[in-house]
Amino acid sequence: MPQPPSSATPCSVLLLAGGRGQRMGGRDKGLLDWRGRPLIAWIHEQVRPLSDDLILSCNRNQERYASYADHLVADDDQDFQGPLAGIRAGMAIARHSQLLVLPCDAPSIDRQLLDALLTRAGARPVVVRQGQYWEPLFCLLPTRLKTDLETAWSNGERSPQRWFTRHQPVALDCPINDPRLSNINTPQALENL
Repeated sequence: MPQPPSSATPCSVLLLAGGRGQRMGGRDKGLLDWRGRPLIAWIHEQVRPLSDDLILSCNRNQERYASYADHLVADDDQDFQGPLAGIRAGMAIARHSQLLVLPCDAPSIDRQLLDALLTRAGARPVVVRQGQYWEPLFCLLPTRLKTDLETAWSNGERSPQRWFTRHQPVALDCPINDPRLSNINTPQALENL
């Protein structure tokens, strides 16, 4: 198991790959090929040096994802209840005080952006923002919020953005159309990226 980096905030990392892939015709986005490798491989390459606690949320193809994580988690319910379900599963087992959360379909993310998130670690969530639009799946969460997340989930909350807003997130402002945040949601987006 890798040692945590000494220069960065110790964190757990959660990669979200648990969606239905509806706009991709039901294909598992993290395993789609881009430039000769699965999408998950690109983001894994960026985050692996950051943590000794790499968690991957996936609801299918666990055997194919296993080599990209220290731990695999899945939603409690197989109805694909959205990314907050994956965040909840990852938060429940995270070993560090901060959880870096990223989607599996953003292969252009870079170390500079990751370091910018980590340097803002504190008592509040840190969430990427473009203009006035929050990007709730690019965030750093204090794991002490897991009890609050469980309560919100029990009360029917399913939106990461609504849940974060309650905790007054710190914004990491990025330019509108920042290519590092480009994610692949459709076959056309995969072709164009």
